[in-house]
Amino acid sequence: MKKITAPLLIICTLLLNLLAGCDGLDENYSTNPNHRLSFSTDTLSFDTVFTTIGSVTKQFMVYNRNNEPLNIERIIQASPASSGFRINVDGRKGDNFDNVRIAAKDSMYIFVEVTVNPTGKDQPLLIQDSIRFNYNSVTQTVLLEACGQDVKLIKGGQTLSEDTQLTAERPYLIYDSLMIDKGVTVNIEEGTIFYMHDKAKIIVDGTVIANGTIEKPIIFRGDRLDFILDDQLPYDRTPGQWGGIIFKKESFDNVFNNVIVRNGNNGITCEASDPEKSKLKINNSQVTNMDGNVLTAINSNIEATNCEFTNATVDVVLLNGGKYSFTHCTLANYISAKSRHSTVQEGEPSFTLRLIDNAVDNKIGPYDLLQANFDNCIIDGSLGAGKEIEISSGTKTTLLRNNNLKYHFNHCVVMMDQNDSENFTDVIFIKGKDDSKMEYRMTGGKTNKFMYDFRPGKDTSPGVGKADLFISQKYPIDRNGVNRLTNNGPDIGAYEFVPLEEDEK
Repeated sequence: MKKITAPLLIICTLLLNLLAGCDGLDENYSTNPNHRLSFSTDTLSFDTVFTTIGSVTKQFMVYNRNNEPLNIERIIQASPASSGFRINVDGRKGDNFDNVRIAAKDSMYIFVEVTVNPTGKDQPLLIQDSIRFNYNSVTQTVLLEACGQDVKLIKGGQTLSEDTQLTAERPYLIYDSLMIDKGVTVNIEEGTIFYMHDKAKIIVDGTVIANGTIEKPIIFRGDRLDFILDDQLPYDRTPGQWGGIIFKKESFDNVFNNVIVRNGNNGITCEASDPEKSKLKINNSQVTNMDGNVLTAINSNIEATNCEFTNATVDVVLLNGGKYSFTHCTLANYISAKSRHSTVQEGEPSFTLRLIDNAVDNKIGPYDLLQANFDNCIIDGSLGAGKEIEISSGTKTTLLRNNNLKYHFNHCVVMMDQNDSENFTDVIFIKGKDDSKMEYRMTGGKTNKFMYDFRPGKDTSPGVGKADLFISQKYPIDRNGVNRLTNNGPDIGAYEFVPLEEDEK
């Protein structure tokens, strides 16, 4: 028994000494009003927050950079009831905290969330609150602010079963999916924005007429408005934020004018249909940055003019059977936020353009490629010649032989080795190195904060001034509204070369 008691007495003595030491600290808190706290920010800002939908959690740091500990007598949130902000101080929830102690050269976290009540306004409304720190007759403040945006919330899945006009006064926030019944026509007004939640889709059995303008495009994008990497990579530049747009088998006569579709799993998917009936006419639009395919069309009929199809982890444009016309389009893959791969078959690479004729592809088909015409188009990517374009026929992947005029490239810039067949007329072949590559204004990566600008970067870039004038005269304005016919000949692709302004250099 004595052998056990002695160690216990030693441990108790040590604990009492430690507690006494801690009590001594209470007597050493600084009372010097010149000893101030420091903060990682003086204003904690949230981007637009949808009303009734809680925000992400943000945080800031409180530092005591002094050589003595500080007792913060009171931390108080100014207007918790009216602002909708909620705070957590060093692991404790509330809006009023007394005697929060912070050791010398130490720090603590304060976490903040906000849920904004409906504002009754179409435009975003600034919401503000503050956190006050009172100690040693000193008051310091950190401002909290967010923009609250009322939305038209579609949650739990909704089906439009009668002709509908979707208007632009407030954005749409779509959870789950929005479905359009067969025989129903939905018109979308210019400037309408669709914020799509994780995995949400637009599923169309009927018809969508989306008429945006250059000044007021119609936008489909993810609903995350914050950053993955602070000030570097926002969710809005990250692939895989939502499901995509699917045109089902019986959906025809869809029109997209000045529409932007970005940052989904798959951009636009057209299911197998009657290739003699118009599936989709898409003009002056951008479909970009997908964690999958940008445009997938199975035995469909698509006309695309003045469009940008760019950046996919799998294929940018996959056309399996059907009838297609691409005019003054830019197809390119320089994705950098995620790596390129293929989900079609393990070990198979991704492509900027895949044309499939009468082939079984991933248990789909076979379907006859009736027509695939590319006029004044760019087909380009980061992998180099021989790796960006695949043209296959039959049950095995084999290059379509010369003089098979099911497909044709006219006055295009293409990333592939030289080909002298009749399938290529006045084509510029590039290899992706030295002088044989496209020059764009901006192609992502950390240095560009993952932003892209696929306008030609130099007037010496392949395709500048090399477009088929006869074709360009039918489409005299590029995707950005620049006249193609006023310079030294129209440029190949969706964009005309425009010199950098002084403030852009």
